[in-house]
Amino acid sequence: MAREIVLDTETTGFEPHLGHRLVELAALEIEDYLPTGRSFHVYIDPERDMPPEAEKVHGLSAAFLAGKPKFRDKEIHQDFLDFVGDAPIIAHNATFDRTFVNYELEVLGVAPLPEERWIDTLALARKRFPGMHNSLDALCKRFKISLSEREKHGALIDARLLAAVYLELKGGRALSLELTTHAMAAQAVAVARAAAYGARPRPLPFRSTEAERELHAKFMREVVKNEELWGKFGL
Repeated sequence: MAREIVLDTETTGFEPHLGHRLVELAALEIEDYLPTGRSFHVYIDPERDMPPEAEKVHGLSAAFLAGKPKFRDKEIHQDFLDFVGDAPIIAHNATFDRTFVNYELEVLGVAPLPEERWIDTLALARKRFPGMHNSLDALCKRFKISLSEREKHGALIDARLLAAVYLELKGGRALSLELTTHAMAAQAVAVARAAAYGARPRPLPFRSTEAERELHAKFMREVVKNEELWGKFGL
């Protein structure tokens, strides 16, 4: 099974080197392009104010974030790294998310997540739909993925949407059907292997009468004249 991590972030702005920080981080585990149900999600106290334009995007106020865990807390950054493991990381406009995550890690003296591990769905979308709008919203509408749960940007809901978009970019419903069929076939094989064949604990009764069996034996002796094959079955 190919394990990958779909990741999304929310921040106070666009540039960590100008003092902007992560405020929400979500990572969703997928295997063979399908969510497993395992996820990592946390709100983060940025230890600074929240610019009004950023709050309009994600709806996270400074008051809401005050007292939330800080990224430097070991249970946050270490749990995040443990969850991600060595899996490839999928993000939309991955440079943005990678820059913020790696900045926070480097501040702590922790090795950053290398660029080659990141898969950028924006780049994938631009190759498939050149010259078109390829925002996450636009792709959801193009692939008919419901946005009904999403009132504002949020890292967890956007990661879920991105996982659905990524499936479509990699082959969509046909791939989903293929994966489902493959999984069902594998399950059937496993069940068949588990059910070892052997003698019945209760042999089935004869369906023929004794008279019918005697007639058959007579036929074999007088017509076929060879009991080597059938004789051992008592026929």
